[in-house]
Amino acid sequence: MSSELPDGWTDDTLTHAKWAEAVRVGTLLGQRCRSCDHVVATPKSVCVDCTGRELSTIELPTTGTVYSETTIEVTPVGQDDRYQVAIVDLGETRVLGQISGDVEIDDEVSLSGHVEYEGMPGPTFSPVE
Repeated sequence: MSSELPDGWTDDTLTHAKWAEAVRVGTLLGQRCRSCDHVVATPKSVCVDCTGRELSTIELPTTGTVYSETTIEVTPVGQDDRYQVAIVDLGETRVLGQISGDVEIDDEVSLSGHVEYEGMPGPTFSPVE
């Protein structure tokens, strides 16, 4: 895991736009509270654990284990095929992502790309073989 952030990014400002761009280039960014060390996988303005306002941007692991999964059988308009989504445990936090392939709980997965929906990217994960 690298501690370097892309040019122009500060370690204390993570916007949804910066998070989205990171997902598009294959990186998962999150935030760590400087008061209580709680980690989240998406941008927040305050810590969800202690309501602290000093949050540092961190790079999250790109591999983890499936904590929970489900298959979406009735899909949104424009999505023809059913698909699987999972909550992926990255160690200090969890992230929701679409799955390429089939997984079960406790399977190891790695970040494999992203899907775009209404202009917003979401991470995709694939099983580790």
